[in-house]
Amino acid sequence: MAESIGRIYNILVVDDDKSICTLVKSILNLEKYYEINTLISGEACLKYIREQIPDLILMDIQMPGIDGIETLKRVKEYDSRIPVVMMSAHGTIERAVRSMKLGAYDFIEKPLKRERLPITVKNALMTSSLKREVDELKNELKQKYTFTNIIGQSGIMQEVFKSVETVVNSNVTVLIQGESGTGKELIARAIHYHSKTRANKPFVAVNCTALPESLLESELFGHEKGAFTGAVGRRVGKFEQANNGTIFLDEVGLMSPTTQAKVLRVLQEREFERVGGADLIKVDVRIISATNKDLEAAMKKGEFREDLYYRISVFPIKLPPLRDRKEDIPLLAAHFLNKYNDQEGKEIEGISPEALELLMAYNWPGNVRELENAIERAVVLASDVEIGAKELPAAVRSLGEKKLYESDNTLSSWIEKLEEEALRQALLENEGNISKTAKKLGIGRATIYRKAKKYGLPMIK
Repeated sequence: MAESIGRIYNILVVDDDKSICTLVKSILNLEKYYEINTLISGEACLKYIREQIPDLILMDIQMPGIDGIETLKRVKEYDSRIPVVMMSAHGTIERAVRSMKLGAYDFIEKPLKRERLPITVKNALMTSSLKREVDELKNELKQKYTFTNIIGQSGIMQEVFKSVETVVNSNVTVLIQGESGTGKELIARAIHYHSKTRANKPFVAVNCTALPESLLESELFGHEKGAFTGAVGRRVGKFEQANNGTIFLDEVGLMSPTTQAKVLRVLQEREFERVGGADLIKVDVRIISATNKDLEAAMKKGEFREDLYYRISVFPIKLPPLRDRKEDIPLLAAHFLNKYNDQEGKEIEGISPEALELLMAYNWPGNVRELENAIERAVVLASDVEIGAKELPAAVRSLGEKKLYESDNTLSSWIEKLEEEALRQALLENEGNISKTAKKLGIGRATIYRKAKKYGLPMIK
């Protein structure tokens, strides 16, 4: 493990018996990536870690002054991430259990075995490295979903931020409503990663429209082996995966009545069975739902359960469409420009006044997601120091629907612009998926691909 990483690991040996320190050093010095330091007391160890953090501590339990157990306790209080392996010639089950409860990685007995010590050290270093990587990833996620990264200085977005800040540290269910592309999942993740109790636990997102009813039930609740054709083994569902954390149910309004009833039970009882199972599984999970559908209207039509609606909408948050907060467009455009400058390795300095005027005039039916796609495309196409009008999509250049009809009087160009607008909207609704777009429009995949390429529209295969 250490050899593959190739960095020097600082290992601290703490034992009042100098012969043990010498023995450990001689065994571990066979590994060229270890730097071994030795100390003979717990007091010296505590002083050392305040000046330099070791990658691993090997420490005797029986020492004069502050013994190994007390030193371990203080080391963990100072930095819980430091792995500590305890050593003792007086090894008992009680001492081992106590060490492990205080956070020791492992417990080895003297006389030390030359075969076991290097393996224990490598395993401890590997585990510590993985834990630090996880911590770094969690910190990155928290920074990524900080409120400062959710762009919006408009009054309407400031109200949204106040609502989000109010709810982050409660366990109340949240319903985020808004059109496609307004950033509902971004808000859900911000709520999760700023929670004091759940931020370090799982965030599990489920798109309720991505799977048919039978598979969605298995996705949410898991299944037992043999529950249905193709269930060759047990599967843990999303609710179990999200235990102690947050589950995000995107497009919750499109769940079937059967699935709605089962989700309601989880909300009420905090328990469920896997598909084909009889055992009750209890979970502590926060539910955040999102929809672009009018659930109150669906409820009145009998398409959505009234009891579930009131359960998931204890704290509703309404995200405005981009057309209702156009003052945020320059900030969002600048943010996406910086993002795709970095991604594409470009140094575009800004957006021309003419292009910005077009961005402000356009109606943005695809909301923030459509704006991001437009800026990404413009960054790829731009060859100057700033993005000009010519780099923007045709629909944006036309100044929206009104200009779409006024910009040209010929029937062929009018039909072409209508075709582009229809294809662009269909691709947005299907997140660029060619197959889904072709099915929606009733035309072939090859035609979708050819026309999307012609108009410079974003797509995935």
